[in-house]
Amino acid sequence: MCPMRRLTIGFLLLAVAALFILPHVLSGQAPAKFGSRTSTVRLYLHQENKIKKIQLEEYLIGVVAAEMPAEFPLEALKAQAVAARTYAVKRMGTGGVANPLHTGADLCDDHRHGQAWLSREELKERWGILPYYNYFYKVKTAVDETRGEVLTYQGQLIDPAYHSSCGGKTENSEDVWKFQVPYLRSVTCPYEADPQPVQTVSISLEQVDQALGTTLAAVPVSGKKAAGEMKVVERTSSGRPKTLVVDEQQFPAVAVRDLLGLRSTNFTWKLQDSSIAFTTTGYGHGVGMCQYGAKGMAEHGYNYQTILGHYYTGVEVAGIEN
Repeated sequence: MCPMRRLTIGFLLLAVAALFILPHVLSGQAPAKFGSRTSTVRLYLHQENKIKKIQLEEYLIGVVAAEMPAEFPLEALKAQAVAARTYAVKRMGTGGVANPLHTGADLCDDHRHGQAWLSREELKERWGILPYYNYFYKVKTAVDETRGEVLTYQGQLIDPAYHSSCGGKTENSEDVWKFQVPYLRSVTCPYEADPQPVQTVSISLEQVDQALGTTLAAVPVSGKKAAGEMKVVERTSSGRPKTLVVDEQQFPAVAVRDLLGLRSTNFTWKLQDSSIAFTTTGYGHGVGMCQYGAKGMAEHGYNYQTILGHYYTGVEVAGIEN
């Protein structure tokens, strides 16, 4: 997941004005089997250093509440619930084999390893006692009203990548990771509701050098040479930097983002006296469902099936058989 994030844990340089047709999700009628055990999650808790067994639907309440603000519209929360359930069920089907970090567990509560999760006690602390019950039961409703629903592509569970905000257009999977995934295609995001999509942060040249292994601080900033020490040599289909050359070294934009702690790979920069000011648009890797985009679509009357069908190309909603 987006290792990434203003949305309670955890890119488009040009506005797209062309009309488009939202793809729709077809609801599967027959249940699909995805592994022999899909009712109980073996969840590794980092702070307690133990594995907790929890019912899948109960686990999902903690995930949706951690990954998306409870203030979001119900249809957006439902879309998040289906994506989170899909991610969980796919990992559960491996029997813990695909989780080398936590042997014997299906999932953990650290968003850097997959999906975030918060207990009821942590949610009370986050929301406060008075709002807790309204928020909790709103999230529970989103989980309950999508109970057993997962996303499939050609009969197989998908990897439902999602992120906070895309800045107007999502990314193709191969522009961020190595593999082209047919349902993780770049789409426009016309209703993104991120209230602060653009932010600027200044990083000293010494910090950039330490993170990237470069020698920018040794270059006279006042000279024209300094302006050419960092440049984009390849862009993604959405116009974001894909590959950069920094101090004659080539870097994937994703690596620069991670090493410098930037909000997204949709960034520009300006050299200052002893620092670089990076301006980012959006938050996260930009692949799959844009959470603020889902919020905007829900506010414009779209239901969760249409939201999911827009961000995951060609998918279906199927029921799991416990």
